[in-house]
Amino acid sequence: MHIDFGELAPASVYAMMTQTIVPRPIAWVLTRNADDSLNLAPFSYFSAVCSAPPTIMLSVGKHVDGREKDTRRNIREREECVVHIAHSGQAEFMTATSASLAADVSELEQAEKVFGAAATELVPMPGSSLPRLKQCRVAYACRHDQTIDVGPQGVVLARVSDVWLDDEIVTEDAKGRIKVDAKALDPLGRLGGGEYVTAGDVVFVERPA
Repeated sequence: MHIDFGELAPASVYAMMTQTIVPRPIAWVLTRNADDSLNLAPFSYFSAVCSAPPTIMLSVGKHVDGREKDTRRNIREREECVVHIAHSGQAEFMTATSASLAADVSELEQAEKVFGAAATELVPMPGSSLPRLKQCRVAYACRHDQTIDVGPQGVVLARVSDVWLDDEIVTEDAKGRIKVDAKALDPLGRLGGGEYVTAGDVVFVERPA
């Protein structure tokens, strides 16, 4: 089957791309609103960009009415965020935070009513004035570098200053270097629509010298 993207509506292009560019890592991004409440939202147009300087990318769209999304505005105005990697046990909680809410409504407060205080518990995050979600196994403290507009998307480049790792996912390799156990991390990957994938079997293939 051949599909000419030029003949498709943007929504159809989005559906095709998100069902075939898979699995995608998910940035679960915590930012601060203007009223000092916290915003939490997932984005699967997300990846590492560079390790020197350590930089990640997330692409944030707009609401259907054209308004800027809270995450994009918060990062632009307050210049920081904490990016979490969610695990499989957080799939429903994470998905719930993708709901479109008014700017003065905190996703954390809404989620606590459904999932309980333990799920939404926050603790200090090294390298940031923002907290992190206690139950996430990885969290990055990030500062805004620049935002590049691509169509309706804002491609946000953020510098990572600190990373927090749950001790339970950290091991050592044969040379004594830190190694993250992918099975223990149990990250969620995004597929199309409401579908997600977990790490499952981890296949090791020796890289050439």
